[in-house]
Parts: sequence; C-alpha cells; structure tokens
Amino acid sequence: MGKLQSKISFHTAKYRADGSVGQTGPAGASRQHSPAHTDAVTSVAALKPDLCVSGGKDKSVAVSSWRSGAALRRFIGHEREVTKVTSALDSSRVFSASRDKTVMMWELHGTSGPSQHFPGHDLVVTGLAVSPDASQLCTGSRDNTVCKWDTETGECVGRAAISRNLVTHLCWVPGEPYVIQTSEDKTTRVWDSRELQVAHTFPAKQHIQTCCDVSQDGRYCLSSSSGSAGHGAEATLWDLRQTRGRVCEYKGHFQTTTSCVFLPRGPALAPSIATSSSDSTVKVWDQDTAACLATLCLEGSGPLVSLAACDSSTLLCASSNSGIHVLRVRGSTELALEEVAAF
Repeated sequence: MGKLQSKISFHTAKYRADGSVGQTGPAGASRQHSPAHTDAVTSVAALKPDLCVSGGKDKSVAVSSWRSGAALRRFIGHEREVTKVTSALDSSRVFSASRDKTVMMWELHGTSGPSQHFPGHDLVVTGLAVSPDASQLCTGSRDNTVCKWDTETGECVGRAAISRNLVTHLCWVPGEPYVIQTSEDKTTRVWDSRELQVAHTFPAKQHIQTCCDVSQDGRYCLSSSSGSAGHGAEATLWDLRQTRGRVCEYKGHFQTTTSCVFLPRGPALAPSIATSSSDSTVKVWDQDTAACLATLCLEGSGPLVSLAACDSSTLLCASSNSGIHVLRVRGSTELALEEVAAF
C-alpha cells in the first residue's frame, strides 16, 4: 500500500473557529477501511445517494460507498494517473481524465472497461465537466484548449484555444448551458457551451486559480487560489448575475487552497462553503460573512487535493498520503468538523 499505510497512525486535531485547538485524539477513533487506492488519491466526487467516485495515481477509477468504505467497482483503462473524476447527478455514467491525455466514460452498471473514449488533447487533461443530462462533456487541458464532446458518439463537437489558458478545473452551472473554468493565468472564465465561447472573464487574481464550484441555484461560483506562507491561498465568491467583481473572500489557509465546494443547505446550517489546502487543513466558512466556522487538521495526510459535498453534513476529502477522509459537520450555533472514517 506504500505511503497509504501512514493513515493508520496519523492524528487529527480539531480547531475552533478562531483557529485554536479544541481537542486532539488518535485517528483510530474514526473508522478505518481498506484504501480505495494503492497510491495518492487525486480527485473525488459525490454520487447519489451514498456513493462516491475517485481517481488516483494508481491509474484506477473507484466507485465506493462512503458510508461503509466498501469499494463497489474499479475501472481500469488509463495508462497514467487519473487527474479528475466527475458524474452527472442521477446518472450512471462516470467520467475520468488522465495524464495520458484522454478522458474515459464508464457505466456504473456496465463492464469494467470504458464505454466511451475521448482522445484529442495534446497534454494532461485537467478539467472535466458533464452536463446535467450527461449528454455533453467539456474537457480542459494544459494544452490551452477547452473541448466539447458528444458522450453518445465520442465525437469532439467543439474546440477553443486561448493563449496561456492552462486549465486547472471545470464545473457545469446547474440548469444552464454555462461552464466555469479556472486557469493558471489567474482568471476564472464563464463559457457558453452552445458555441464554446467565453461569455465572461472575472478580474484576474494575484495567484493561480486552482479549482471552482457552482452553487446549486446557479447564482454563485467559487474559485480558489494558490499561495504560500499565508500569502494568497484564499477562496473567492463570484456572483454570476452581477459579474463586475468578487463578492467575498475567505482567507485563512497558509498554503495553496486546492479545492472549494458549496455545502448543500441543511435545516440548521447557514449558507456555507468548504475549502481544502496543501497545509493539510479543511475549513468551513460562512458564505455571507466569510467567518471561518470550523477547521480540521489531518496530520500526516500530506496535501489535501479534492473535496466533495455528499449532503449538508458530510464532506469527502482526498489526500496525497492517507486516502479519502469522511468528514462530518456537526452543530448549528458553533460548528465542529471531525473525521468519522477513512478509506
């Protein structure tokens, strides 16, 4: 299992909203399951109702139950590490991107081989977004291009290139023909998928934009920034209707913020977002006030690379050293973030 063995002995630290340590305890207090991957996990995404899909440096795509930690399916076909995974909600299709320059589509209830293959990028594929009905796929790469594909035929039906647009992430706006894209050129773009043209570019930030997410109502998007030693490393909230500038910033990570997600609304939870960082911490923020509501440090996990929101109280966090962590958001007036399992 290599470095994944370290997850058996690492400790977690729970932090109050002000950053002070509330209590610490051994990770053995959480359930430890067999690892979903034999090497670093690079991406995780939620599936309905209690499943997730993940990709890793072991070149595989795994579908697991995040409730039990059981691996239900494993898809093999990529020649190099998987960089991104995604799926349309209520769809049985799973998509994966890889350093082998290709994207593959897998059927949840089909064979172990890919049901569709999307070659066409010249470099590693780093962005992946599927339309709500799973009929269209947008991909982005370090080759400066964004492509649109017909998932039924595998045909590339659109390609757009922008100089220095090294894509870092893509996500589809729910109910809309728009795709959000972050880039190493420090910008966040809104693409109109119908003609594959840029509809809007938000003002450039000071650092590389590493990830993006869209709220379920389609009104807001998030982007996250690279950074070090406390400089940069923020997440930024943008209003997709009033696109003149940023709405809010969430500052508190000490190293690159690698992932950002909106948390589904819960009965006692104000609008909230979550971020993960190379500094091994996950933070939950009040979306409107930018107050940090909870922090969890996963010691020994290495850089945290990807987040997925399963429901209003459950987050999945993919790590470089210790697999996928299942995190629980508890409380209403004072939130606590804790690890409940890892696999």
